[in-house]
Amino acid sequence: MFKAYGLYSHIQANRMRSAFLLAGFVVLLIALMFSFALIFEAMGQDAPLDVILARAILDVKEGWPLAFGAAAVWFCIAYLFHQNMIDYATGSAGIERAQAPRLYNLLENLCISRGIPIPRLKIIEDGALNAFASGLRDGDYSISVTRGLLDHLTDAEVESVLGHELTHIRNRDTQMMVIATIFAGIFAFAADLTFRSWNFPFGFSPRRDNSREDRSGGGAVIAIVIALVVIAVSFGVSVLIRFALSRSREYLADAGSVELTKNPDAMISALRKISANATIPAMPSRMQAFFIESPALLPESGWLATHPPIEDRIAALVEFAGGRDEPAPVSVEAPPPPSFLPPGVGPNAPPPPGPWG
Repeated sequence: MFKAYGLYSHIQANRMRSAFLLAGFVVLLIALMFSFALIFEAMGQDAPLDVILARAILDVKEGWPLAFGAAAVWFCIAYLFHQNMIDYATGSAGIERAQAPRLYNLLENLCISRGIPIPRLKIIEDGALNAFASGLRDGDYSISVTRGLLDHLTDAEVESVLGHELTHIRNRDTQMMVIATIFAGIFAFAADLTFRSWNFPFGFSPRRDNSREDRSGGGAVIAIVIALVVIAVSFGVSVLIRFALSRSREYLADAGSVELTKNPDAMISALRKISANATIPAMPSRMQAFFIESPALLPESGWLATHPPIEDRIAALVEFAGGRDEPAPVSVEAPPPPSFLPPGVGPNAPPPPGPWG
């Protein structure tokens, strides 16, 4: 549907796909409203299913301004305080130039060379190798790196990681991810409220209408089941949308890093090192999609993956950016001396006797 030729056209096509994916959150929000209307109507009276459905649709038509208003309030709160929430969830803390002059110099060189505003730098005090960018507008962007990444990567590799995160900022990926996470939080809250706080079916006792009792056919129970399914599906789809937004951007961020640094080999070697030690066990699942590589202990695959496989990302850098994937050298022990040498001859032979025997 969205054909792209060249890096920048791929970026534009990716933004169009993202806009359609974000529009899916609006559809999910309406579905969520309908499910709660079903629950409300079913608990009020055990009427036939068609009656409950009709009442729930009417409730959505009349109550959508209130529901969208509540979602807007949540969105405004998250918009204003998102960075505090992200810092708290990830353990990121601001760092001054005197504390990390090497990191500041590498970032400033990249930004000055391309006329990019310099984002704030933050550190996650963890031995893992990982990094992420966040922010919604100019002056609000930041890049966070782990202590382990600084300790184990070379200057060229750190520069490539910073280039990757700068590309996320330049492409407005951080905006999309923050907005998607805010939307997904609505569905996560609704699902948690429903499945953990409500003791259905044990506490479910709708008021029965005796005049309709023979014709209801358990319509309230069926309506409740439908509502629970809609809530579960809405939450699951919202998570998949958020993951899809993340996966589709990692290839472009890798390519953007190569464009900034002109060093595809450094990006490849950085990805190799990061993939070997990216795990941050205490990292919340809602933050995994932000990182350059998933910090989860057991990375997901397929539809549930937050990132494309490292091997695929490296293969793309080799094929399209001219990178070289050179594995780390493996130490090999020296072979034993050949068995056909006579005794006392060879590298392990004892020294000849001295004049005193």
